[in-house]
Amino acid sequence: MPNEWLDISVPLRNGMVHWPGDPEVKIWRFAKLGQKIGDNVVPCNVTQVDMCAHAGTHMDGPLHFVRNGDGLDTLPFEATIGPARVIEIEDTDSVKAEELKKHKLRKGERILLKTANSKTRWWETKKFNKKFVHISADASRHLVERGVQTIGIDYLSVGGFERDGVETHQILLGAKVWIIEGLDLTQISPGNYDL
Repeated sequence: MPNEWLDISVPLRNGMVHWPGDPEVKIWRFAKLGQKIGDNVVPCNVTQVDMCAHAGTHMDGPLHFVRNGDGLDTLPFEATIGPARVIEIEDTDSVKAEELKKHKLRKGERILLKTANSKTRWWETKKFNKKFVHISADASRHLVERGVQTIGIDYLSVGGFERDGVETHQILLGAKVWIIEGLDLTQISPGNYDL
């Protein structure tokens, strides 16, 4: 039986793109099978990973931007497990409420936004792109008004680097909308899926 699941997570790799100012992703072999350390021979390979929790594919819980907000440890399973809809965004600057309104978002939906970020293949570089497509503050308010449960986007942040960064996070997380960032939607077509 062919694998019907599609992996939309970004593979972790040493030196991968990360948010400016955050620790760089470092992955290396800490110990090698057969390596002699002192009087002992290492019986297995051991890899060490050092990284910020906001690199690659990750989630934001309310605590990320909301004082005394809930942490990811309170994430209900239904926030990320169940039907989801992938929506393709045409605007190459930011996700705007006007474009989202065409999709008639429903209460409780899990929405993944495929933007121009997916066409640029920025995951394959080490250089952070400050001009990525993000969710504008007005689109964030629309998502909250429509009762969306979870929102995902195809770069490192729902909010922009140069604008809408803090405000977008505060609007979404303040309303307990769960955020998935860093999705790889390059091979995913718009439509309905199981997340």
